[in-house]
Amino acid sequence: MSKIYSVYLPALILSIAGFYHANAQYGTNKVSKISDDLEVVMISDNVYIHISYLATLNGRRYPCNGLVYINDKEAYIIDTPVNDQLTLDLINWIKNELGAEIAGVIVNHWHIDCMGGLKQVHQSGIRSYANELTCEIAGAKNLPVPEFCFKDSLIIKTGQKEILCKYLGPAHTVDNIVVWIPEDEILFGGCMVRALSANTAGNISDADLDSWPETMKKVIKRFGHARIVVPGHGESGGPELLTHTLDLVRQ
Repeated sequence: MSKIYSVYLPALILSIAGFYHANAQYGTNKVSKISDDLEVVMISDNVYIHISYLATLNGRRYPCNGLVYINDKEAYIIDTPVNDQLTLDLINWIKNELGAEIAGVIVNHWHIDCMGGLKQVHQSGIRSYANELTCEIAGAKNLPVPEFCFKDSLIIKTGQKEILCKYLGPAHTVDNIVVWIPEDEILFGGCMVRALSANTAGNISDADLDSWPETMKKVIKRFGHARIVVPGHGESGGPELLTHTLDLVRQ
């Protein structure tokens, strides 16, 4: 496990070629701009993509995706924006603009584009959920540790609806999960899933390249019928993102 304990921030410094601003991806009529570094895109009646921007060492802005799921005025955030301030901005937007209370935050893996705002989440009194490997790594790195840690899968009930958090194996990181929203058939693949515009596996500094193809096969078998697949970076699409990713990580 020693290779996973690398430096936290530089793990996100990689090429941004092929990624686009939210307006270019989804059209300006669907984008709500919360701040210069945070946008929200509605992709169904109940689900939004939040896009926050991480400044890289070369001065460019790297877009990072997460989700917001709303059911009967109860909200769950999948991955925080990249820092505490942007996370607070998103929390306030959900409360003020959507009129929803935030019941929890689900973390995909330990990198900054997934839990960079976790301290703010806890300060706001919001529960956090993650794979037990994410909790272990966060503790070892003296990062904020998610409160509720699961091993294989977790079903979160929100009213009569469900959110499924599933660990299918190492890929982009050893701890990465996927999040499935059955009501909308939306899969949040996080950074283990690559956008169609990507021509490489992206940041592999903490990846398990031997396991990634097998993990992707499991994702395809379980969720290959998804209507919408949201990657960690770049534009969402359909299940073709899963097969595209498998092709990339086989190279």
